[in-house]
Amino acid sequence: MQKRGRPATFDREEALQRAMELFWARGYEGATLDDLQVAMGGITPPSFYHAFGSKAELFLKAADLYLATIGNPTVRALEEGETAREAVEAMLRLTAESFSIPGKPHGCLLVLGATNCAPSNKGPQDYLQAIRRRAPEVIEQRLKRAVAEGELPSELDAAAMAAFYATIIHGLAVRAGDGASREALMAAVAGAMAAWDALAATANSDLRSTQRPVAVTTTRRRRR
Repeated sequence: MQKRGRPATFDREEALQRAMELFWARGYEGATLDDLQVAMGGITPPSFYHAFGSKAELFLKAADLYLATIGNPTVRALEEGETAREAVEAMLRLTAESFSIPGKPHGCLLVLGATNCAPSNKGPQDYLQAIRRRAPEVIEQRLKRAVAEGELPSELDAAAMAAFYATIIHGLAVRAGDGASREALMAAVAGAMAAWDALAATANSDLRSTQRPVAVTTTRRRRR
């Protein structure tokens, strides 16, 4: 006699991949539990809760998967570039590519996946914010390495420069999510890299301005 119902087992990794793409496309609040179950192969509620605990827990796992797969090449490019400039440019270009993959959702799950959420969904929103805060920190570490190696001036404000390029990443995500083409994203990357020399030179010019000799004025006594 043939058993009724779906099999008790399913491919957990494949299900998580599909969930990640649905969250990527619709965001945390836009992806309903029913939509997720269908996207994950039609798994039953008991199988869903047994494997992932809750929708919120599933989202955190999906964010981690996105970071480990889609985000990892950009981090690796930042770490492995011969110079800081080459590393940052490679990171931005790979980022623009990852935000505009044909056949995949455009934009970034980590930037757009949970913003301005209802108070009840604060957990996923806070989780993504914590991940995003790491971006300027990682870039700053690479810039400080360049300072130590003599590539960038010792007076460089690495935190400010890192914040600029982290902001570019977030801007690319929003533009891609709004439908900007890959060509448009790459043009923005080119513009951001054109600012590199000016950002690096700012430290030296600021230092020179603070070291300028102060003109001393003297007052002659009037003859009586």
